[in-house]
Amino acid sequence: MITIKVPCSSANIGPGFDVVGLSLSIWLELQVTIKATTTSSHPVNCQITYEGEGADHVPLNAEHNLITRTALYVLKCHSKRAFPSETHVHIVNPIPLGRGLGSSGAAVVAGVLLGNAVGELGLSKDRMMDYCLMIERHPDNVMAAMYGGFVGSYLKELDPADMERKEIPLAEVLPEPAGGVDTGLKPPEPPLGIGHYIKFGWAREIKAIAIIPQFEVSTATARSVLPVNYSRADLIFNLQRLAVLTTALTRSPPDAELIFQAMQDKVHQPYRKGLIPGLPGILASVTPQSHPGLLGICLSGAGPTILALATENFENIANEILTKFKQDGITCDWKVLEPAYDGAQVINS
Repeated sequence: MITIKVPCSSANIGPGFDVVGLSLSIWLELQVTIKATTTSSHPVNCQITYEGEGADHVPLNAEHNLITRTALYVLKCHSKRAFPSETHVHIVNPIPLGRGLGSSGAAVVAGVLLGNAVGELGLSKDRMMDYCLMIERHPDNVMAAMYGGFVGSYLKELDPADMERKEIPLAEVLPEPAGGVDTGLKPPEPPLGIGHYIKFGWAREIKAIAIIPQFEVSTATARSVLPVNYSRADLIFNLQRLAVLTTALTRSPPDAELIFQAMQDKVHQPYRKGLIPGLPGILASVTPQSHPGLLGICLSGAGPTILALATENFENIANEILTKFKQDGITCDWKVLEPAYDGAQVINS
């Protein structure tokens, strides 16, 4: 039995669009068994079973499911055309899909770890991250999911011709990923060190309240509403606040007013308000003054989940946001989460 656990994540965290990510304590889990057989009745020798979020529509064919398709890409890069016969992957997924909590990023990380484990490839976490970044070109979610905690990251630029190869699975196309086509050719291996990261500190008393509306916003849709160009003033606004935020969140006790102002954003949240009813009112009206214990509030990733950082008063803060969503006819779940400091794990038993 091999168990693979990958945390969900929240990207952007206010002004940190496509730059920072925070791993959080909802865990995607793969339970993997390999039974030595000479033949298999399943495509590429892999049977998938699934429980949890999205169970009614997640593909169970190993050549179509994002997790196993990602694992196949890693295996094919090492001249292995299929899973060991016969592999059974049971997926337990409590991460809501399409809600801004890094479900696709967690799936990509889990898939790369799966390929490394069943192929006995012996790749380091840093090398596995190169494979993740060939599939998911925005590093914030996958870096946080792999390494844990509060993470800043950047990418090297790659040759566009390499990135257009059909053999590379793509994480952002919903409902089913594109790419990952078996052309018979060996897929392009990622260059070494295409992504770099740093772990920031995090004050231990800060927790994250995730308010999760019961509708999906795809990453592609959320990106389509963003402008091609930004004003210098808006970019400076975000850069100033991000420079403050990454240190402010390490300080104990946290400075609520400093963090609240440092989590303001002019790069993505203003443009996504049309996708999430009530968003501007929620961001403006739920403050440290109105709700003691609150530190800051933002859209989680592409949304529609709202992330509120707080040290106490969690239920009252959550209920205020739930009430505002309810005024627009939107029902939500909510959870109090902590940073998943250790990131992705592989447990052999």
